[in-house]
Amino acid sequence: MANDTTWNQLLGEVIVIFDGAMGTELYKRHQFVNVCYDALNLDRPDLVREIHRAYADAGADVLTTNTFGANANKLGKYGLAEQVRAINMAGARLAREIAGPHRRVAGSVGPLGDVPYGREWTEETFTQWISDQVAALREGGVDFIMFETLSSRRDVERACRAMASHPEIPYIVSLNVDRHGESPRGEPLTVLLPPIEAAPVPPMGIGLNCGEGPESMLAALELLMPLTRWPVVVQPNAGTPKQVEGRMIYMTSPEYLTTYAQRYIQLGARAVGGCCGTTPEHIRDLARSLRPLARAHVSTGARATLEVRPLAPRPPTRGKSRLADKLCERQWVRCVELSPPRGWNLAPTLEAARMCQRAGIDAINVPDGPRASARLSPLFTAYAIQREVGIEVILHFCGRDKSLLAIQADLLGCAAAGIHNILFITGDPPKLGDFPFSSAVFDADSIAMVHIQDHMNRGLDIGGRPLDPPTCVLIGVGADPNAVDFDREIRRLRQKVEAGAEFVITQPIFAIEPLERFLKTIEDLHVPVVAGVWPLASLRNAEFMRHEVPGVVVPDEVMRRMAASPDRETQRQTGIAIAREIIAQIRGAVAGVQVSAPLGRVETALAVLAD
Repeated sequence: MANDTTWNQLLGEVIVIFDGAMGTELYKRHQFVNVCYDALNLDRPDLVREIHRAYADAGADVLTTNTFGANANKLGKYGLAEQVRAINMAGARLAREIAGPHRRVAGSVGPLGDVPYGREWTEETFTQWISDQVAALREGGVDFIMFETLSSRRDVERACRAMASHPEIPYIVSLNVDRHGESPRGEPLTVLLPPIEAAPVPPMGIGLNCGEGPESMLAALELLMPLTRWPVVVQPNAGTPKQVEGRMIYMTSPEYLTTYAQRYIQLGARAVGGCCGTTPEHIRDLARSLRPLARAHVSTGARATLEVRPLAPRPPTRGKSRLADKLCERQWVRCVELSPPRGWNLAPTLEAARMCQRAGIDAINVPDGPRASARLSPLFTAYAIQREVGIEVILHFCGRDKSLLAIQADLLGCAAAGIHNILFITGDPPKLGDFPFSSAVFDADSIAMVHIQDHMNRGLDIGGRPLDPPTCVLIGVGADPNAVDFDREIRRLRQKVEAGAEFVITQPIFAIEPLERFLKTIEDLHVPVVAGVWPLASLRNAEFMRHEVPGVVVPDEVMRRMAASPDRETQRQTGIAIAREIIAQIRGAVAGVQVSAPLGRVETALAVLAD
């Protein structure tokens, strides 16, 4: 039996890979629907063992017992009600045999199903049926109980009530809901979740499984995440099956499932696997793609374990860079954003950086393909600025174009180049830029990249291997005080800080009230905020920012002031004046400002920052 405390910690800290379908795998092995699949634990243990072995070899961290319907009610329909203990114990032992000491075994418990008419059944009887199954699985050696495909509040209440008699074993409650977060009975998540929150013995996690397929599951997960405090396990079906020559075939490819699994992780799910129709091939692709995001050790022979390598404590912020020291000392920070050139000639960019250095600017922000534009490598641009000018840089690090391999390679490159300030952003999709036909990667969003950099700072690379010496990076993230979905923006920022973010740079600020609301909401995070400031270059620039740049709100009053200026130069001066007024109003509330250089005119940014 695995240590329960360790398991709870792992589910909260790493990405765990569950196995896939059991029933459809048995069906593929010519066990048709007139057979009691649960009884195959006794009648055909070789088949069940074979399926467990296939999932273990594919990289699953958790093997789920073949006991979904092994309760007295469902077994009774086959005349096997007296075999509850034997069937469940056999199922647990078969999974444990293949799992060995390094994988976990989940004891599958499904809904009771429709009970026969002709008797007065009581809830006490239903609870006892579930409790008997749990006891047998526990005796057989499972690590935790997985209540699967619970399709009503009644199912949830019965599961939680039964577990009150088994406080010694952890459990997960996994719900079957559609894309709207509703059960087959039409009950929303707000009805399904309260019994879990009020359970006498709390679960170690909540799950979503079955459903309509990966895309629908993503919609359901978006609804669930704000409503629960428990780690979440996601196991979608392989889409909706189609009938092909008498067989029900699932058409979802392993690559398609993995694409959505990555999105589940980005939303905050801590474990992924598959339900009906998913195969060892699906799980192999999941494990291969998601394993680098976990602190799991993969031993030889492609057998994954949940062994956790030592992770050093988080290094202090102070000492990472001059910018880090100023933030720690609460000194006013002034940064200027300079975009890399569209060509390869860096001379004008370097001269602009020199002007900033002479003006006493603290750091140069180097964006990574703003609005999905094609420009000179931001990493090389940042390296050249630090080497040739001697001023610190804040490199924007975008996940749009980078696989996990490229993320690690570039972060190691930053360490070798002495770039110690990095701002992690998910990035604009290619369709917004000059090359809309370009493929996006998005292997990791900003939260995942912060997690990766934090671990590299603490001595582990992306695959969990020791990194000696560790990196030394001040971790920054972006935030949008004007976000349409403000609650989601705050939730994601909290996740970024939890993952290791040490400072925040906002989208350009033109209205003070949204920033004040934003700062008030996150004041408990105690993370320094650098406000983005954009000096409008012209009325046309103001219209562009107002209508075409996501996350930017330009108030009507600002538009009126820009429109009242008679010519382009006067408009530029008005834009500078507005930016200076904004800085004067927010100076006491933020740690500093990042001022952009619109159209590459660094003189405009420096005029805004002039004393």
